[in-house]
Amino acid sequence: MANLYPYIYSDDARKQAEFYANALGGEIILIKTFAELPQADEQARDRFKDKILHLRLRAAGQVFFMSDSVCEPVQRGNGLDLTLEFAAEEEARRAFAGLAAGGQVRMPFARQFWGAMSGMVVDPFGVCWQITTEFPAES
Repeated sequence: MANLYPYIYSDDARKQAEFYANALGGEIILIKTFAELPQADEQARDRFKDKILHLRLRAAGQVFFMSDSVCEPVQRGNGLDLTLEFAAEEEARRAFAGLAAGGQVRMPFARQFWGAMSGMVVDPFGVCWQITTEFPAES
């Protein structure tokens, strides 16, 4: 068995993680900066000292890893969305609204033809999210 953790690269991982902690009701549980990297030379350590090497965030019952992108700007693609499925509709609505704050709603959070509530949003950092409720049991 393995755990799957999204690893999100960012232009400002600390700011983005704080946004997610607020939007999804979570907390940052670990931050390591490039200044703490033992094998880095002094020049690199000084240049990137405040940049995030590794951050661990717990939010919406999930663990996310994050890091500042120091070699090149972050470019978001269209080949992957992060999907959070909630048991309770109200919890899903809160997550959707939190992620949509300052972002762009691609599909409003609403009842879908398959029975679940679902919506799509791009957060202010360009990450695509799908927020959904559990698929209803068939009667």
